[in-house]
Amino acid sequence: MARKTFDIEVPDLSGRRAVVTGASDGVGLGIAGRLAAAGAEVVMPVRNERKGEAAVAAIRGRVPGADVSLRALDLSSLRSVAALGETLLAEDRPIHVLVNNAGVMTPPDRQTTADGFELQFGTNHLGHFALVGHLLPLLRAGRARVTSQLSIAANQNAINWDDLNWERSYNGGKAYSQSKIALGLFGLELARRSEEGGWGITSNLAHPGIAPTNLLAARPEIARDTDTLGVRVIRALSARGIVVGTVETAPLPAVLAATTPRAGTFYGPSGFGHLGGPPAEQALYSRLRNAEEARRVWRMSEELVERAFARG
Repeated sequence: MARKTFDIEVPDLSGRRAVVTGASDGVGLGIAGRLAAAGAEVVMPVRNERKGEAAVAAIRGRVPGADVSLRALDLSSLRSVAALGETLLAEDRPIHVLVNNAGVMTPPDRQTTADGFELQFGTNHLGHFALVGHLLPLLRAGRARVTSQLSIAANQNAINWDDLNWERSYNGGKAYSQSKIALGLFGLELARRSEEGGWGITSNLAHPGIAPTNLLAARPEIARDTDTLGVRVIRALSARGIVVGTVETAPLPAVLAATTPRAGTFYGPSGFGHLGGPPAEQALYSRLRNAEEARRVWRMSEELVERAFARG
């Protein structure tokens, strides 16, 4: 079965500074490449410098003259997050687009961050929460669009309030869902607080659907030595144009969310089950509709990362 092709129009981003986490491969690399092709200066904070350099070369190979550069960032370390914040604040350049895209998915056994948090919760949510806190002055100066990358897993399970770090009983899939639900609720609360406080920041959400990216592939750094059955099935379906998306289509919802002139709240693929297809605005997942839960996530996150920025 041949896959139908589609694309989106990205507005001119000349003179705009964009920061994309997790841009060294996969969906993040696709997002960074599209923003660079539209004229943005793209900052790519990465954990692995060698992979980052390869990503920069790949973007420049497709977009001659692309303005892309690396910075160091390990989202599983609050010290690293703070160091990136200090670096970008010292550069004193407004940030116009921030895509909170980086993530880790379902390590086979429970692992923790440098600060003792369950790895997925600490990386996918708390790392990005702290990053926005450090960059808030630059985001306000740029009247930024902040797009947080979720997953269809955010429509499953719940936040494990009684055991946020999964110390008593670890379930990798449920812990992944928690991290993405928390990130989504944070993104929505950021929008509310920005509007209330006059910060000038637009915050919205996206998800890539299902595509054969590296999230479920072999990842020695999280003790996954072989590709999962899930990623092998997804690759087979994607290659045959069945239901799911591709590496090329998966970045499009976040690109649309981050650049469309009239920003909506939540973007994802519009095909069957929102697993693939052209990107479009869609209804919020049920787990993201409770405003008090969003406020609770914000308060909890401030306490855990020991950084309050609710008043900007």
